[in-house]
Formats: sequence, structure tokens, C-alpha cells
Amino acid sequence: MQVTARQRPNTETLARGLGELMDRYYQAPVSAISNSPEGSLNDGLPLERERIGPLAIGGEDIYVELARVEDREAGRIWLISSETLSQVPALRTSIEETWVERVMPEVLSEHTVLGISLAQLIAWAASIGIPLLLLALVSLIAVFLARKKTTGDPVRRRRVDSWYADLRWPSIYVLTLGLHLASLSWLGFSLKFRIYYARFVAVLLVVALAWWIRRLVKLFFDYTRSRMRGREHAGARSLLLLGERLFRVLVILVAIFLILTLVGVETRTALTGLGIFGVALALGAQKTVENVLGGIFLLGDKALAVGDMCSISNRLGTVEDITLRSVRLRTLEQTLLSIPAGVLSQDSVENFSARGKILARTTLRLRYGTSTEQLRAILDGIHLLLAGNPQIESGTFRVRLVDLGERAIEVELYAYVLTADIPEFLAVREDLLLQVVGIVEAAGSGFARPELVEVPARGEQSTDAAVIP
Repeated sequence: MQVTARQRPNTETLARGLGELMDRYYQAPVSAISNSPEGSLNDGLPLERERIGPLAIGGEDIYVELARVEDREAGRIWLISSETLSQVPALRTSIEETWVERVMPEVLSEHTVLGISLAQLIAWAASIGIPLLLLALVSLIAVFLARKKTTGDPVRRRRVDSWYADLRWPSIYVLTLGLHLASLSWLGFSLKFRIYYARFVAVLLVVALAWWIRRLVKLFFDYTRSRMRGREHAGARSLLLLGERLFRVLVILVAIFLILTLVGVETRTALTGLGIFGVALALGAQKTVENVLGGIFLLGDKALAVGDMCSISNRLGTVEDITLRSVRLRTLEQTLLSIPAGVLSQDSVENFSARGKILARTTLRLRYGTSTEQLRAILDGIHLLLAGNPQIESGTFRVRLVDLGERAIEVELYAYVLTADIPEFLAVREDLLLQVVGIVEAAGSGFARPELVEVPARGEQSTDAAVIP
């Protein structure tokens, strides 16, 4: 303190009085005080003067003024000005009782625990318990009214229940902590206690807020994906799933930086260190970065979506999940195959779910001895069969005599079945082939004996086009 010769004998009294005034009436955030050694340069005060506050005393705003002086040992330092100290005795006499002291019995204000009166402890517990109970009750009333409004609409009813279950307690905790933090200045705690305790509550509030945002993001993305139905939105749904995961990770990172700021860590230094660490990590984990970018590019190109049936790296299966670094494929053997997204970006991916129709192609090998009339009857009969089937695409099917092989007369059957569902396609193809067999038998012909048909050597492509089941 910048005490004058007249004030020096009362230094202790002045310090205690100023402390009581600060504890009782200082409400401004401590962060408003400049950290610069030169002080705030745009406050309209002389360069050697600063002020903090205000202290709301008796309906007036009183500021604590600081004076910058030259100290022989410490150099240029800031002291509480003698003008402010001269006001302390008069201001101290105007200190009023807090509402806690007025409302609570005097005996509770006289007994203390760790320097805090029992009256303050009761008020502190009430500032947490009362909002908690009231908000819980309000949430019950709100969900009751919402359920009553959605009677007869099971879809909206389930949505209300889902949102209530996921957001009820995070919302209650966020609002309770916010109200408790706002009420600290009215509980009569010392300024030092309020500063440290407010930081602790703010950290809890950040954690609760991050929890609430993550739950809200999950519900929002789930609702958005539920509105996107059909094959045309499959890629968008998978992209939303990846976006949800990225956003939830971002929420955690922001929460961590906010907590570091609240506990006093210099975030600029932390960000600089994180940047250096990120560069080192990117250099040391190039494959991981490649996989993450590969997954984003795959979803951006709409090449894959969850639920698609694909052939990837010569393995056939259904895509179960697309993560930040890999694609999980459930194979036909029911094994789970994890393929790095970086590999997929450099490999061929065949997506069977993208087709709207499936090709049924086979070669009919008729035995030699089949007459020309029989052959024409077979071709005409199969042609009429394909033309009369509503599940066969008209205009693209064909049935042609393609070759007179060494051991069989070869007839090609080529037709698209108008379905993307594999089981339905197999049923249509089965019925089609049975009717073809009946046409061949009705014409008086038959198929070449299997032992007389040349079997392709291992590694050679068969003339029968295999359809991926």
C-alpha cells in the first residue's frame, strides 16, 4: 500500500478494512484486471494510474485506485494509492450485513468451519440443492406434458422419451452449476475463496456442458440420419456418422483447452506446443494420417456406405462401419475384416449395392443331335419367356446361338433382373432356369452330358458369368 506518514501507524487497520470491503462488495471478474506491467493504456487515466472494481457501496461505485511508483529493490511496481486508503475508514463504517447474516440465526453466523460460518455453509448447500430439485421437478412436468401431447403418435413419443433420457441430467447439471456460479457473490464468501472456488465450479460447468453438447450432437445426427432413407442417402448417412465422431472429438478438445485456461495454463503456449507435437505426430504417423484422409475421401466420393455389399481387396462382404481410419467388412464367412482406409484409396472397390438391377447371364450347352427346328423352338420359347416376365428388363435381354462348340451347341441367355435384392434375384433366376429346362425338354432336345463338356483349366475364366450372391 502507498501509505503516507499519517497513515503509517494504522497500516494494519487499513489493510484489514480494505480486505473486508473487497470481500463484501467486489463483484467484477478478476480477469478484468490488466496483466500488463504498464497497465491498461486505453482507460483514460494517466499512465501512472490504474483502477480496479467497482465496489458497489451504498448505491455508489467506488474504485480501488493504483499508483505506479519506483521501488529501490523491486523497481517500478503498482501500489494501492493513498487516496483510496484515506476513504477506507469512512467506507468501513457503512458495511452492511449480508442477506445470509440477516436471514440466518445469529448463532449460525458465529460458529465457523474452516473459516466459513455455518450460515454460509447452509446457504451454499441450498444454492446447489434447491436448483437441482426444482429443475428435476420441472423436467418431470415438461416430459409429462410432452408425452401427453404426443399420445397416439408412437414415433414422436419414442423421440420424446429418447431426448428426455439423454438430455435430462446433463441439462439439469449445466443449469444448476450456472445458477450456483452466479450466486457465489451473494453468499458472503471472501474474495480469495470466490476466485478459486469459481474456477473449480467453472471447470465442472465446462465438463457438464461438454457432456450436454455431445449428447445433443448424438441425438441431432441420429435424427438427421433417420430422415435419410433409401439407397440414395446411404453415403450421406455414413458421412454424417464420420462427421458426428469428428465433432464429438472437437468438443472434447475445446473443453480441455477451456479447462487449461481456467486453471491458469497459458493457452498460447499450449497451442504452440500442440502445433509442434502435431507436426511431429504427422511425420511419425503418416500411415494413420493417410488412413484418416482416405476415409474422408471415400465418404466424400460416396464410394461406400454402411450396409453396402462390396468386394474390397478381393474379399466380399457387407460394410458394417466406417471409422476415422478403417472400414470394417463383415465377410460371407461372418468374420470381421478391418481394412485401412489408406489402402482403399489406392485399391479398387466394387460396390454391388449401388446397382439397381442384377445381370443373369448363363450359357446353355445343348447336345448335338438337336435339329434346326428344335433349336428355333428353344430360342423362340426362351425369348417369349423373357418378354413375358415383368421382372426382366425389356429391351436389353437376349437369347442367341453363340457357338458350335466341340462337344455342345452353346446358347447364351443374357437378361437383367429388376431388383437389387440378392435373395429375390436368386429366386427369379431359379424360376427362370427351371422354365428354360422345361422349354428345352418340350422341344425334344436336352443338355450335353457333363463329362463330355470341356472343364476350364484352373485359373481360366469360365464362360458362365458368376453372379456375386
